[in-house]
Amino acid sequence: MQPLVRTRERATRPPALATPAERSAPAPGRTETARRRAGTMTLTQPSSPAAPGAAALPGGSGAAGRNIESIAVLRRTAKLLMHRLPQFTDQVVELINQQEPAYRSPVVDSDVLWHEVHRSLRHSVGCLINPQELRDAARRCTWRIGADRARQGLPLDALLHAFRLGGGAVWRELLDIAAQREPESMRLLVHVAGDVWNFVDEHCSIAAEAYRATEREMAWRRENRLRLMTEALLEGTARVSDLPDIAAALDMPERGRYAVAAVAGPRRAALHGGPGQSAGLVWHRTETADFAIAPVAEGGPEKLAEELRGRTGTGVRVGISPAVDGLAAVGEARQLAEKALAACPADGRVALLEEHLAAALVVSSPELGSVLTERVLGPLLRLEPMDRDLLLETLTAWLECDASAQRAGERLSGDAHRLAGVRRLGAAGR
Repeated sequence: MQPLVRTRERATRPPALATPAERSAPAPGRTETARRRAGTMTLTQPSSPAAPGAAALPGGSGAAGRNIESIAVLRRTAKLLMHRLPQFTDQVVELINQQEPAYRSPVVDSDVLWHEVHRSLRHSVGCLINPQELRDAARRCTWRIGADRARQGLPLDALLHAFRLGGGAVWRELLDIAAQREPESMRLLVHVAGDVWNFVDEHCSIAAEAYRATEREMAWRRENRLRLMTEALLEGTARVSDLPDIAAALDMPERGRYAVAAVAGPRRAALHGGPGQSAGLVWHRTETADFAIAPVAEGGPEKLAEELRGRTGTGVRVGISPAVDGLAAVGEARQLAEKALAACPADGRVALLEEHLAAALVVSSPELGSVLTERVLGPLLRLEPMDRDLLLETLTAWLECDASAQRAGERLSGDAHRLAGVRRLGAAGR
């Protein structure tokens, strides 16, 4: 038997199985009479992959009514192929490396590839001999290969190409064995060619399904890992030894300056497109509020507040912490952001903690707020209502006039009674 890889020319299907394009193509230059009679199958199949679980194996329910003699020839040649499987594995691995560049990348270990191909061929060729017993094991083997290649990051197209290369190699080798051992029976293999390629298509579908399922699982794991890292930062529970890994995963410098924005309200999702990074922010959702970790190397929290004001509308309140140094201090910034949020005066507003310190103090510590109220406003509250109202009116006018006693006096009493207004201001000061 000549080596499989001695020729890489494209073989043709038998006329009964050829596509319209193949039937209209010029005849190949191959001169082997036996091969033309048997109809060498091409590697690329136009038919749609069979769904996993379909009866597509020779000898199974999908082969009912087939010529028994054709099936017998197929099984005899498959048994002979099993006897030389290690050498055939070498040929298939060489073929894959020649025709699929992705398998020459460093992520694919040559020894691992050889054992993977050998295991797959053992199950596949075994299914041609005894499909009822080996069908499930072959499917599990293919699923494992698809999942492993997804974890390695090998492109799905490359994986499917390798499967079809292997399927084409098996079919051509069966024809070679039949031509050498049973030339008169070789033409019978054409009757089971469709079943063989249905088997290849089925396993391509299984490999693709495993690949996509593993990709989804990996994406979920990545998102969940980022979510847990962000949560640890905001809760202040991240270990110092984990900070370099967290910084790399979130693509944020470990020693940068950060502020945290706390967002509440039924329409808070409008401020971001979802978890993860969005416009330089790392978002984290909770049941009561959403939090954004924002780098503030330039512009400070004020720049963040300006950006969020442009997107904040009815049904949303935002509180922003002062800037802190390093990812290790993000937990502290989150607590300050919650205080700023509690002090936010109304819907559609963005509150910087540094601009609402008094309100934040009262909200965050009611006991201290009561002490502050008594200390500052106690004497005023103990006055008679008429006197208290007069003093509050005076104080309001003074504040609205930018602390100008002259303008406040004019506003309170007019030009004719300016001195009376000034006296009222003096009383309010006392």
